[in-house]
Amino acid sequence: MKTTAFIATISLAATVFAGQYSRTQNIVGAGFFNAFEFQAIPDPTHGRVNYVDMPTAQALNLAYAAGNTFFLHADATTVIPDGSPQGRNSFRLMSRASYANHVAIFDIQHMPQGCGTWPAVWETGDTPWPACGEVDILEGVNGQGTNTISLHTNPGCTMPAIRTQTGTSLQLDCDAEADGNAGCGVLAPFATSFGPTFNGYSGGWYAIERTDAFINIWFWSRVNGGVPADVYAGGGTVNTSTWGTPTASFPSTSCNIPQFFSRHNIIINLTLCGDWAGAPSVLAAAGCPPNCNSFVDANPGAFRDAYFAFNAINVYE
Repeated sequence: MKTTAFIATISLAATVFAGQYSRTQNIVGAGFFNAFEFQAIPDPTHGRVNYVDMPTAQALNLAYAAGNTFFLHADATTVIPDGSPQGRNSFRLMSRASYANHVAIFDIQHMPQGCGTWPAVWETGDTPWPACGEVDILEGVNGQGTNTISLHTNPGCTMPAIRTQTGTSLQLDCDAEADGNAGCGVLAPFATSFGPTFNGYSGGWYAIERTDAFINIWFWSRVNGGVPADVYAGGGTVNTSTWGTPTASFPSTSCNIPQFFSRHNIIINLTLCGDWAGAPSVLAAAGCPPNCNSFVDANPGAFRDAYFAFNAINVYE
């Protein structure tokens, strides 16, 4: 089986490095307000967070543009009263447009960091989850470690153990019901891919390419060489065949991508604590206070760095 998987992976190589695309969206600055809707919904991951609508985010200066850069903040000034049913104000955005096969490049200057934080940039559909599939492009907790890239699906989608990627494969079963919804993940190899180290070097670029044959994710730090010219330029066309080995590769070898992934919207959110960031073992490993919700409530100043700064999102189809 391992040999078969390896041969199937190699056979995909010609497909994996064959993509030329034209830009259909260039989202910068205040354009984020038009391209995304703010979802003031209960947090499905049970975080100590209150997702606000766009007027509230603007009134509280949690979402604003400064030139071509777009900022999204968690509240960093309010002490939450003991026993309050409402957590700390934060944001969850969903793109108004949806995409099937596409490339999206995220030029991110800063991401949320600190104990209790769980930032994510991801894609999913509007049909019932997980039948629509989910692609986590950027995700992690408590400002620790490197980025985790993963898929979550209905039962029946798995990944080969041997793939052409720079990251390290984690679980191979993408089934959302398996292993506590860990999904089939890939751990990025670069410290610059997440948290304070990412922010210390002014971030970088994440990119996704989705086709019927594969889903690939790349990361390039702003301080490392090798950033493709078309990624750096953010222009009207890109050619993924020049991008080199992806950080994470999810081939269709044993996962029919059109079957397990519907049209997707882009989601950008920051939850606090919740099922992953607030787990006692995860908090202990990060050296964070053991009661995550109480920490979030009582320490607004701890969230001054809990913000995204996007230079641009470019979508190509």
